[in-house]
Amino acid sequence: MSSEMDAVAMAADRLEGRSTAADRYPTPHDLARALDPKVVRTPALALLDQNLIDVAEGRCKRLIWTMPPQEGKSQRVSRTFPAWLLTRDPDKRIAIASYELGTARRWGRAIRNDIRSNREKFDLRIRTDTASAQEWQIEDHEGGVYSVGIQGALTGRPVDVLIIDDPIKDRAQAESETFRQRAWDFWTDAARTRFGPNTAVIVVLTRWHEDDLAGRLLRQDVRREWRHINIPAEADHKPEEGQSDPLGREPGAFLLSARGRTKKDWEDTRHDVGSRTWTSLYQGRPSPDSGNVWKRQWWRRYSTPLWSQHPTIPEAYVVPNVDQLIMTWDMAFKDTKSSDYVVGQVWARRGADVFLLDQVRKRLSFTDTVSAFQALVARWPGATAKLVEDKANGTAVINTLKSKIPGIIAITPTESKYARANAVAPAIEAGNAFLPDKDIALFDPEELITEAAGFPNGTHDDQVDAASQGLAYLLLDENGAMAWIAHFRAKAEAAQAAQAEHDDEPTEALDEEPATDPEPEAEPPAEPVEDAAAIRKRLRDEAFRRQQR
Repeated sequence: MSSEMDAVAMAADRLEGRSTAADRYPTPHDLARALDPKVVRTPALALLDQNLIDVAEGRCKRLIWTMPPQEGKSQRVSRTFPAWLLTRDPDKRIAIASYELGTARRWGRAIRNDIRSNREKFDLRIRTDTASAQEWQIEDHEGGVYSVGIQGALTGRPVDVLIIDDPIKDRAQAESETFRQRAWDFWTDAARTRFGPNTAVIVVLTRWHEDDLAGRLLRQDVRREWRHINIPAEADHKPEEGQSDPLGREPGAFLLSARGRTKKDWEDTRHDVGSRTWTSLYQGRPSPDSGNVWKRQWWRRYSTPLWSQHPTIPEAYVVPNVDQLIMTWDMAFKDTKSSDYVVGQVWARRGADVFLLDQVRKRLSFTDTVSAFQALVARWPGATAKLVEDKANGTAVINTLKSKIPGIIAITPTESKYARANAVAPAIEAGNAFLPDKDIALFDPEELITEAAGFPNGTHDDQVDAASQGLAYLLLDENGAMAWIAHFRAKAEAAQAAQAEHDDEPTEALDEEPATDPEPEAEPPAEPVEDAAAIRKRLRDEAFRRQQR
């Protein structure tokens, strides 16, 4: 009798457009676990479930979800969620788009096969006349799934839920403006035109480029429609600025991985893929190829170490044939719970050129900062000036070490970070700033290049601050400024000499009236020699003008 009543109830549910599976599986994870008991529930996937439920229940109509690769986001969004949604409303018309039709079609096939193979779990049937992997429909209902590539069309197909999963295939496509525009054209011309007033959109992807589909959608979101949730592999928010992590992690904590990645696995991945890929794909914050202050292509490289082993001090270096050797430090605001990095750099100047030799970049407590400072001093004993910005932990470091270590100079900035970076930008643009090749580097120079390319919009600017401070000291003050100006004067004089030599070359005589002897020209007045203060003012004025353009 009970089974007969259950059958009657199930039939009534079907007539009313409901599936009993909707009650059995309150979240997408519950359905995923029913289909595959090995499915794990990480904090990131649990948060994703909450947002997908908000989409299903109308609380969110535009969702962008960015997360490291291979952590289950596509399985949850493009496979489990459509099936789960159809158990709740078999009339939902769902479209899945990806960078190519074959990828989108695989999701459509997987959802169809899940429903076909698990009738007792879904209480749904696939129509036999529309059952291809690319397009299929629920029996007796309007709902189903249609798969399309970014170059495909949705003509004649109303869409209730659109899922765009990885519209860019790889780095090569991401770097191509043609492929990025193709994804955007799909959104504006094919997808957006098929929406009804209640159509929901989910964009799920790993970030390859700042101008990818997610980047454009967010930049143009004047109505504030999009809910963007980014899950970085390593929590990198700044609590001191009121920021928080979506998962409630402390800064520096790694993602609890759906694939079982350990902290060491994450750290090895960061090392292996390099700073740019880590920042974009794993942290979800791609930096532009050309920053608007320090462009990638401005940096020059040196391939022969400027240093050699110190003759008497183990694990220390000497740097011969340079005019200046300094350290520059940017300190964190708090201890290890802050996401700010402590950055210490060693710079050398030879004439008008400056060379970054070494760098420390770590999250450190105050005690560890003092130890790192002392260790870098011991490693580079020839560094005379040690520049420390007199704020955050810097003030305490100065007070602690100034009587123990000579040459500590407290720097009190009077301009913004942006203005300070702009002030030294001409030197980098002119090709006077050198970073070591990867083969000889004592640190990862790509970290600085990536951070600089994203400045001032990137998450971190500690390396930029330390470098700005050091370059200003070396190139805008006293001897460094004079050397830099002399360098450009020498280049100008060489160009003038070459032009004069070209002008003196014999040319064919012209059939003209002989010219009268010209009056002797007066000697031009001697060019005034600028003092150091005037040079600094002129260079900063130039930087200010560059900023206003």
